[in-house]
Amino acid sequence: MNILSFETVAEVADYAAKEIMNAIKGFTPTPEKPYLVLGLPTGSTPIPVYERLIRAYQNEEISFKNVMTFNMDEYIGLTPDHPQSYHYFMQENLFKYVDIPPKNIHIPDGMANNIPAFCLSYEQAIKDAGGIDIQLAGIGENGHLAFNEPDTTFNTPTHEQALTQSTIEANSRFFDKIEDVPTKAITIGLKTIFEARRIIVLATGSKKVEAIHLSTKGPISVKCPASMLQNHSNVEFVCDKKALER
Repeated sequence: MNILSFETVAEVADYAAKEIMNAIKGFTPTPEKPYLVLGLPTGSTPIPVYERLIRAYQNEEISFKNVMTFNMDEYIGLTPDHPQSYHYFMQENLFKYVDIPPKNIHIPDGMANNIPAFCLSYEQAIKDAGGIDIQLAGIGENGHLAFNEPDTTFNTPTHEQALTQSTIEANSRFFDKIEDVPTKAITIGLKTIFEARRIIVLATGSKKVEAIHLSTKGPISVKCPASMLQNHSNVEFVCDKKALER
């Protein structure tokens, strides 16, 4: 586990974007593995990373034609065109500005008629793609990864997740009122995240101090889902100074 400290949010984004860009540039497609597979998060923290990737594409530094993506989660009950759905977020913050083939974009379907069956198919799609090469992730104030809340077991695959009140309150800033925040989501599991070959966790701001401390220094416990990453062989916590001021 590496804990990287940067002075600013911009430097955090610069580092993460550069690592993804280098992976894209260094990837050579083969019949057995035609795509570099990225796991992607939503939320405010990764937006500066996506802005840098868009700029790199516009400057003809990278292409997304040989990239496949799997988003980490989606609210249950929001249509893809809902302004607060993660489908909408990803289109507005990355996908519509780059040349990734639409068939290579995977985002959980929060409107699926059979949620358990969809979760199984999403997990299988990740396996069929050869697994996630780089998982970019944020971290919740309670240490959650994707929507895997505290007390989620570490061997959980993609599943339906009830959101904690603290997560609902944290996400309410994106909605007109807290009653509008969905209470359930589809999320890739902690097992799914752990199986990624490389994991880059972004953390910025003082609200993430305790989560980073427990994830990197505390006991490995389901009380802090991200603490499981202490056992991963290739993980980086990429933080600004405020996230490490403890």
